Amino acid sequence: MNNAEIRSLRQETESLFYHGFNNYMQHAFPEDELRPLSCRPLTRDQDNPAHIELNDPLGNYSLTLIDSLSTLAILASSPGSRPKRERALGHFQDGIVALVEQYGDGTETVHGKGTRAHGFNLDSKVQIFETVIRGVGGLLSAHLFAIGELPITGYEPRQMAVKDSTGKEIIKWSKNFKYDGQLLRLAHDLGRRLLPAFSTTTGLPYPRVNLRSGVPFYRNSPLSCESEHGQCPVVPPTSKELTETCSAGAGSLVLEFTVLSRLTGDPRFEYLAKRAFWSVWERRSNIGLIGAGIDAETGIWASSFTGLGAGIDSFFEYALKSYILLSGTSAQENPLHGDYDMEGIDLAPPLSVEHHDPESFFQVWEEAYAGIKHHLYRGEMYMHPHYIQADLNTGAARAYWMDSLSAFFPGLLTLSGDIDDAVEIHLLFTALWTRYSALPERWSAVTGSIEGGLGWWGGRPEFIESTYHIYRATKDPWYLHVGEMALRDIKRRCWTKCGWSGMQDVRTGERNDRMESFFLGETAKYLHLLFDPGHPLNNVDAPFVFTTEGHPLIIPRLARRKSSTPREDPRRERVRSQVRVGTCPVAVTPVPFSISVTATRPDLFHAANLARLHLMPTIENLDSPIVEYSRDHPSITLSDVRSPSNYTYFPWTLPLELVPFNGTSSMIMTRPTYDITFPALPNSVLTPGMLQRVGNGILISGVGGLRLGMIQDVPGSYGGSGDEDLYRVQAINNIPLGKDEKIFMGRDIVSSVVNPQDPNFTRVRDSTMLDIVVDVAGPTEEPDRSPGLIDDPGGPDPIVMKEAALAGILDANSEAASHVKMALSFLANHVGSMLQEQPAKPDPKYLREYLPAITPTGIGAAPVPDVVEASGPDISGAPQGVLLWNSIYVTDEMCKRKLPGSIPREYQIIVVKRGGCSFVEKLENIPSFAPSRTSLQLVVVVSFDEGDDQGRSESLLIRPLLDSVQVTSSGLPRHSPVPLVMVGGGQKVYDIFRHAVGVGLKRRYYVHAQGVPISNLIIV
Repeated sequence: MNNAEIRSLRQETESLFYHGFNNYMQHAFPEDELRPLSCRPLTRDQDNPAHIELNDPLGNYSLTLIDSLSTLAILASSPGSRPKRERALGHFQDGIVALVEQYGDGTETVHGKGTRAHGFNLDSKVQIFETVIRGVGGLLSAHLFAIGELPITGYEPRQMAVKDSTGKEIIKWSKNFKYDGQLLRLAHDLGRRLLPAFSTTTGLPYPRVNLRSGVPFYRNSPLSCESEHGQCPVVPPTSKELTETCSAGAGSLVLEFTVLSRLTGDPRFEYLAKRAFWSVWERRSNIGLIGAGIDAETGIWASSFTGLGAGIDSFFEYALKSYILLSGTSAQENPLHGDYDMEGIDLAPPLSVEHHDPESFFQVWEEAYAGIKHHLYRGEMYMHPHYIQADLNTGAARAYWMDSLSAFFPGLLTLSGDIDDAVEIHLLFTALWTRYSALPERWSAVTGSIEGGLGWWGGRPEFIESTYHIYRATKDPWYLHVGEMALRDIKRRCWTKCGWSGMQDVRTGERNDRMESFFLGETAKYLHLLFDPGHPLNNVDAPFVFTTEGHPLIIPRLARRKSSTPREDPRRERVRSQVRVGTCPVAVTPVPFSISVTATRPDLFHAANLARLHLMPTIENLDSPIVEYSRDHPSITLSDVRSPSNYTYFPWTLPLELVPFNGTSSMIMTRPTYDITFPALPNSVLTPGMLQRVGNGILISGVGGLRLGMIQDVPGSYGGSGDEDLYRVQAINNIPLGKDEKIFMGRDIVSSVVNPQDPNFTRVRDSTMLDIVVDVAGPTEEPDRSPGLIDDPGGPDPIVMKEAALAGILDANSEAASHVKMALSFLANHVGSMLQEQPAKPDPKYLREYLPAITPTGIGAAPVPDVVEASGPDISGAPQGVLLWNSIYVTDEMCKRKLPGSIPREYQIIVVKRGGCSFVEKLENIPSFAPSRTSLQLVVVVSFDEGDDQGRSESLLIRPLLDSVQVTSSGLPRHSPVPLVMVGGGQKVYDIFRHAVGVGLKRRYYVHAQGVPISNLIIV
């Protein structure tokens, strides 16, 4: 695309904006929005307060004008003649003057009262989130342009500055108007009226507030009571007000409120916005996901539904952008300084220095994106990568639709430097726009059609926003053509004589009578910046951001706090050490003669195929009602009608007659899937009680009628066969599972119903990993005695630690209550009769531990004893079954001296520390002995490697190498080699063995499907 074409598209975008803006000012101002079909204003629905879709954003404060001011400021820097720029600047200044006339100058003087209200003293019940991002954000952004902190070409406010009678600097715009911060004062007035919503104990703001009366409709708010007595409601609510907010609504206030605090010196806004952000994040699930709806009073998630779109989207956006905006600023222990009235808001507990540190916000983004990528992402084996909706707690798939709001995510990935991820996701949205000439509100990746009849497009900017950001990062002309496609479709389908309408149904083109304020505030803005690469805002060398409403914000240098906390503060350095260090990738060079990197991607047609682009309707008649207006309306041209957007020279948008007959794309990957169904045997029909949730998994206590849905999508290798993916159980009887959820099944259940020769479901014993089961003496036993080291050849009786010391060991190793243990507990309750019974019951004062252990390799390795395995706990969690071995000898590295001859004859377990010498040398120091039930059965090596003392993760265990045959301390080959295993955990696990009264082992089993391991099916 050449410069002339780009210039032409930029001029068309300017005309698009002015067509909407001028009609709003003529037909709707000072009301909030414009009805473009009926040429009338759109106001709040006073007759139906429950109409929150309309009443939440509309506050009777000229919303569209406030949302449009930053776009006017950006247009004032557009290349062209000086009169053209001055026209846009004049509109910007006139808009500010009009606002001040309506709402005053933000002071308490006579000038503070406007034609419409004194500030925003309006009887309007509005949503906190919408009011902050549209109202407060719009006012702040326009103020920053007005004072020159954000650039406008040719506008030099310092040269226009004069001093008034009090010596205060003001910017003289005309004889009748001087700008002295009116917008900032109005933003402060509006923000102050939102503060009562933060009067909750959770830190989460109530979703709505009345700009005049606060929150009298929330019964539990302390502000609903009389200030004198604090007991009776001022105005008893007629019905219970909805207290459910959303993650996006509560967690997406930091940008606007931080800038407001820094510019005004009032720290309340920044503090409360950050507290709300962290209140959301601290309630994330164990797998790192946040939900959509959350109750502001209780802090409980309203549902277990999560995704990327509505209700969640901008939380992720503000995590990353808060880091950008705050970068270079200081973190303070308590930024609330001065005497500020908190208006009944409880600030306990206070935020820590980490909560204010910019790097902490980036760490949230990193952790949040890792959870999203792991649980919500469907890769190329699903035709083309995309994201789904999932369960908050398990990650299991809940729905397969994408909404138009989630089209923001490629742009956010671009800002974080994840360009390739951004491009592949954006490609699918581009295909969807190509098919529908807009983005429907929801589209299903499974059916390939609009989900639930939600086919409207209200002028949303998210897709165009992402297009802009990716183009800025890649300079790939593909995105200019995508922008042209969107521009043509908007003009062809949404133009009216009085503005731009939304579409009620993208399939039929049915329009609705509303021009949302964000159409001029965001959609037109991003289109213009896309076609204006040289715009000064595209070249600002400072940490500025676009808010989720598209308003540019920056913290001026003078408003950046000087640090009162030393940079070497260990708490801040701890945060920084956990943040990824990286750089944004350099734009990829296109293949010679290809022009576009995106157009030559091998997965280009994969996105088109998933979007069912072949179902795009054929447009036989290119005529349009706007043709008759094209001559005298500069906002439209004949090209808008005769080029319905989608025919550029790039591949999938080519007319069929221009597509090569032998054109190909890369092969679409398939998902190896199949079902395993167990027959419904007599008296073994699956009932609901046979499926129990235990920790991070499902316990199956019966298989009659069971159906397991298998998919081969877990990266890994096995049996030396390469890097082929492993199988995973993705559903049980059509109930989807999360990627990390386990399936627990009793060993005897499997062996009783499964044919050992069945290639689809084969039980295999793990020859590498097993569990060492240890009974640790309880606090009522004898006092501690010295351990049995080599200096004490007589050896000790079982040792019992004092209660305090024992509690310290067990509390630090909470993995004892592992998911496998929980599964065994439930299994014992349901199928106890199938498990092998032990002849005696354990002493209830013993505490049982399960330690992952790894077997050695090499010619000196001996097999683990084939003995009766230990049982799991009963339904109450208490140990069951006596462990086989109860004589335990604990020593040091066993390298320098040989053990006395009595030790291997009298002790069944020898525990040694790793290190000091090789594993073979340790075994050499064990004298020969005659094998018996009471003699040495197993040597346990405790690893003290770095990280081992932090837990017992089996991922840290490396198989010991016994590279020579075992010999006795006399140097003779050992007739009965000694079995050895190694456990991790360092000193903490070593102390557990020092106080052990019994040891057993439990083997691990897993299942192969068609020769491939099933990664999440565990045999217990």
